[in-house]
Amino acid sequence: MTDRLDFLLRYREQLDALVHEYVPDAEVWACASRVSGRSHDGSDLDLVLRGPTLEPLGNEYVELVEALEQSNIPISIQVHDWARLPESFQRAIERSYVVVQDMRLKSTSKGYGGWAQVSIGDLVDIKHGFAFKGENIHDEPRGDVLLTPGNFAVGGGFKGEKFKFYDGYVPEEFVLSTGDLLVTMTDLSKLSDTLGYPALVPEGPEGLRYLHNQRLGKVSLKGTDAVDTRFLYYVMCTADYRHEILASATGTTVKHTSPDRIKQFMFMLPPLPEQRSIAHILGTLDDKIELNRRMNETLEAMARAIFEDWFVDFGPVRAKLEGREPYLPPELWDLFPDRLVDSELGEIPEGWEVKSLGDCFNLTMGQSPPGNTYNDHGEGLPFFQGSTDFGARFPSNRKYCSSPNRIAEGGDTLVSVRAPVGALNMAWEKCCIGRGVAALRHKSESGAFTYYSAWAMQSEFERYEQTGTVFGAITRKQFETLSVISPTDELVGRFAKWVLPLEQKLRTNEFGSRSLAAQRDVLLPRLVSGGLEVRQPKCLLTEEAP
Repeated sequence: MTDRLDFLLRYREQLDALVHEYVPDAEVWACASRVSGRSHDGSDLDLVLRGPTLEPLGNEYVELVEALEQSNIPISIQVHDWARLPESFQRAIERSYVVVQDMRLKSTSKGYGGWAQVSIGDLVDIKHGFAFKGENIHDEPRGDVLLTPGNFAVGGGFKGEKFKFYDGYVPEEFVLSTGDLLVTMTDLSKLSDTLGYPALVPEGPEGLRYLHNQRLGKVSLKGTDAVDTRFLYYVMCTADYRHEILASATGTTVKHTSPDRIKQFMFMLPPLPEQRSIAHILGTLDDKIELNRRMNETLEAMARAIFEDWFVDFGPVRAKLEGREPYLPPELWDLFPDRLVDSELGEIPEGWEVKSLGDCFNLTMGQSPPGNTYNDHGEGLPFFQGSTDFGARFPSNRKYCSSPNRIAEGGDTLVSVRAPVGALNMAWEKCCIGRGVAALRHKSESGAFTYYSAWAMQSEFERYEQTGTVFGAITRKQFETLSVISPTDELVGRFAKWVLPLEQKLRTNEFGSRSLAAQRDVLLPRLVSGGLEVRQPKCLLTEEAP
């Protein structure tokens, strides 16, 4: 099964109505070119009807064909009866199809269980944000947090990094509250990775407010308690919703959607208590994932503080110079010199050297493989073209490549080399890297030392953020000639051992989050569609790292 149907929303609604009218008890699949991504404006839409018992259909099949021919849908629609297709055709269809009508949904639409078919627009209004003045927008923390589509995660939710800040006048109606539901209206990336995805506004940084800008839509209830906001958030995370938004999006390089397009999406709405139960189950999984993220944020801050003290501020060396008491075990304390000497990078510990990055690290610059080797179904290695799928520490697997040509190993530091230059993640596993990413590993093989070294080079990376004609970039030569401070090999090894428990806990938490996310992604479409009854949340499993 695939996720994408190339069929405009205004025709999809008419198609759904005709299918429901003439074959209400059949499961209906779309297949062939409008599912595979190889369609063009003149391509047919191929539908397959699967009766309740998978036996040949009767008059309803003929009546649907006639109704489609008489409709104003300007696309030729070929209708096939599953039971009359050769087995070889059936197997081919099963490898790539989209469900147009699910029998379980249609049974609920007849009134069983109180589910009803509604549109998003029946329940909510969606309002554009404010056009904030560019001269008051900053990268550094000055003013309140101005949310952008770049703060949205692929799949829904927020990424708490690379915030913009605003220190000008803000109308009160564009100040957001915790729990507000937002949706992206514009996506500047060519792949429209976050277009249409929702996020619930979290608690803001202390003393700061979240602001609603013009590229985001704010969802507000139409004075009704018929829908739970968190349930609607999960509806807007489903593949069906996402595909409708992409199919109706406008623009070539920059993709846009609108409140009206979003409000047209149709879905099955259960009674309010069941909505809350579904949202609770899915929300419990997301809350645990968020808790793991915060724990990892703390663990990483602890390891980073140790690195900064040893290799950036030279804390032990300065303590010796000032005659302070040791704060590390004697055998480790003795590895630090007691003098600072001049270098081209300023004062450094005696015995340490200033070298080029290429002398100390192995660097692999990414190269994009042919587009026909990309896929979404896990064939080959995880593929990262840029920083879109970077997480708080590890990237999320969304795209794969069946013929990778540039490889990063698990534990390598992934560095974005094209806007934004310097975004960092650590490879969770062996992966393919495209031209927007480089892989870095210290010659000691210490993944932790590499990662925190790259973090310490952020000011160097920022120099290249605006060097391109449009977007910033750093070349291999520029990367390899960066100057770095090289401590002794023994001290690098001791650092790796010192932070190892923190790094192991980081990985354990990440494994737990990935297991929870996999459960959520399986449950989400089944719960939201009514395909899985909500009786008790036994799906909340415990997880252990391998």
